[in-house]
Amino acid sequence: MYQYTEFDRDFLAARNAQFRAQVERRIDGSLTEDEFKPLRLMNGLYLQLHAYMLRVAIPYGTLNSGQMRQLAMIADRWDRGYGHFTTRQNIQYNWPKLKDVPDMLDALAEVGMHAIQTSGNTIRNVTADHFAGAARDEIADPRPVAELLRQWSTDHPEFQFLPRKFKIAVTGSPHDRAVIKAHDIGIRVVERDGQTGYEVLVGGGLGRTPMIGKVINDFVAAEDLLPYLEAIVSTYNVLGRRDNKYKARIKITVHENGIDTIREKVEARFAELKPRFTGVDQEMLATIEAQFAPPAFREAPTEAYDETYAKNPLFRSWCDTNLHPHKAEGYAIVSISLKKHGATPGDATGDQMRVMADLAQAYGHDELRISHEQNVILPHVHRSDLPALYARLKAADLATANIGLISDIIACPGMDYCALATARSIPVAQEIAERFAELKLEHDIGPLKLKISGCINACGHHHVGHIGILGLDRAGVENYQITIGGDATEDAAIGERMGPGFAYDEVTDAIERIVRAYLDTREGPQETFLETFRRLGADPFKAALYPKETVDA
Repeated sequence: MYQYTEFDRDFLAARNAQFRAQVERRIDGSLTEDEFKPLRLMNGLYLQLHAYMLRVAIPYGTLNSGQMRQLAMIADRWDRGYGHFTTRQNIQYNWPKLKDVPDMLDALAEVGMHAIQTSGNTIRNVTADHFAGAARDEIADPRPVAELLRQWSTDHPEFQFLPRKFKIAVTGSPHDRAVIKAHDIGIRVVERDGQTGYEVLVGGGLGRTPMIGKVINDFVAAEDLLPYLEAIVSTYNVLGRRDNKYKARIKITVHENGIDTIREKVEARFAELKPRFTGVDQEMLATIEAQFAPPAFREAPTEAYDETYAKNPLFRSWCDTNLHPHKAEGYAIVSISLKKHGATPGDATGDQMRVMADLAQAYGHDELRISHEQNVILPHVHRSDLPALYARLKAADLATANIGLISDIIACPGMDYCALATARSIPVAQEIAERFAELKLEHDIGPLKLKISGCINACGHHHVGHIGILGLDRAGVENYQITIGGDATEDAAIGERMGPGFAYDEVTDAIERIVRAYLDTREGPQETFLETFRRLGADPFKAALYPKETVDA
């Protein structure tokens, strides 16, 4: 993974010293909150319902054990002993005191981390496939490109005050695990005539106006990617609306102007920019790529794994749900669920972070990943080590076998923390997970992505959930809309709204009715929830959700 240079370290030290002085001026009253707000947001510091919140970037979701231990230390020393991993592969601390934030940032800098551009109308943390560098279906590891984009976008003088925030995701596999079609720019590694390049999409996004990204260029040569992306963002910076923040995202710019017009303008801007890129970016990329060389994979017998798998049903269940095929023989990708039934999705205590760091160091070539689904990944674990790893996860209460199942819920913080939220998300997720644990149905149900947002901003990605839940305020009362049929993969789709919303105490029952309708109508266990919806449409699910209305009709 990328190692900070002396320039990087000096840059962070200067930036943190600057913010420390700004915090001191806010505390002594020299700065008002209105004056301080843009300064703190540039450094990832939000003011939430009950306290400040610090959002820390985890670029393209990649960490080493030392960084994870530092995150644990920060949680214990300056917060309340836990952190919350987010859908942008970041970590949030929900209870820091303002006076402590500069010390937190200095502690992050010690391990090559920061909170820059985790807020504001700028290019946010670049995200990537959490299986990058390990997935069997991968064409190329997308993280070197993501790191190049991180360096290019950090403090880019032209792009610090865009019309609205801007999000980029990169994947190196045909199967999209990075939700690239729901980003302002989505990038996918492709091959054509033996040459590796990039398919580039623009105009995706969720929020109050969900849209699927459109292909602006189906093949950008590797050496042209950075000037081409600069042309896109530069074009958006000129065309994007600044009169209405709800219409300021690039998805609206693309929608109002049309993809063909946007493509024409981007190509014109690209023609101007390309001669200015003299190859320095490719030299930088080559240096970065060298730091992402695969680890030294080992060969070892797997009899211990095979024997434990055959004899231990709990271990077997965990392997069946939480392991993913690895490109190296004898290895597996391990997903550690942060979705224990009844727990807050995405939360990890300081002790759990240290356990995961220890496991990465002992069994995982010192690498961890954070997924946009709010789980932690050990991308390189030899199968011979899986029984010992599982035992240690179980001891730390981290061995929940539910990856990809109905209790593996994405949920935003909602009204428990967020000043923008209009409804609770976390308690809804907890109750749904506990219900299906009690029913002992989730393994029979099979793959089902359930996502919950506590407001129309859609931080919980509800639009692309197989089942999506959106919490709204209706005359001071929480009301939850349900969508079905969303998809976050290469076949991305926006879910279809089912009808009137449900009260807080009705949501879990409504979800159970949907699931039972699926179990009653599927053609067999091999047909997933999403496949059943696509075959039958919404009618059987609406009938299950609104039985009285069906009878009355």
